[in-house]
Amino acid sequence: MSDLSQLEQVKTQLINSFTQAEQREAPYRHWRLSAVFPIDTARAIAQLPFTPPVIDDTGGRRETHNESRRFFDHDAIAQFPTCSAIAHALQSDEVISIIQSRCAVDLTNTNLRIEYALDTQGFWLEPHTDLGVKKFTMLAYLAEDEGHEDWGTDIYLDKTAPAQRVPATFNTAMIFVPSNNTWHGFEPRKINGIRRTLIINFVTQEWRNRHELAFPNEPILAQ
Repeated sequence: MSDLSQLEQVKTQLINSFTQAEQREAPYRHWRLSAVFPIDTARAIAQLPFTPPVIDDTGGRRETHNESRRFFDHDAIAQFPTCSAIAHALQSDEVISIIQSRCAVDLTNTNLRIEYALDTQGFWLEPHTDLGVKKFTMLAYLAEDEGHEDWGTDIYLDKTAPAQRVPATFNTAMIFVPSNNTWHGFEPRKINGIRRTLIINFVTQEWRNRHELAFPNEPILAQ
């Protein structure tokens, strides 16, 4: 498959997935997507030569071990066609337009950030909202290890009251527009393998770690 044809397939699949997303209102407005990427692309992500970091207890925060985090950054996009196709598709006018329309969010002057999270036994995340510099959040589930369906995001009524667990079915995702009630996290549980997730955000210009961004010098233009 050529790089161009992979990009077009990823773009088309993302547009279809966003268009058909199921909107839910509890415990806050969010959307659930299926068939997020072409199946070959979804499976190719697991073949990228990134290994899970060996870390101690994170204390419920990813930033505890910032130096070991993986991103679809400039180098990854230049080196790996799968990273390039996904990043360029998410940066495209067509996908930006459907995200803004579906979620009633303005992404003008934001930047794309894609983290490839490889979580193993012992990982957990305290409830948090993403409110602030993140203007859009998408959590795409890409694990296929035994029991992976139970490795989805926990979403909460408030910081202390769990509401439900999103199923981490392979090649599905949940999306939301961060606000003061978008509490989500990951309760401690057994991870028998690698929990593979793409954490996709559009962030404001206040984002400090510019090296994490897919296209640090190419903010999203008004649609």
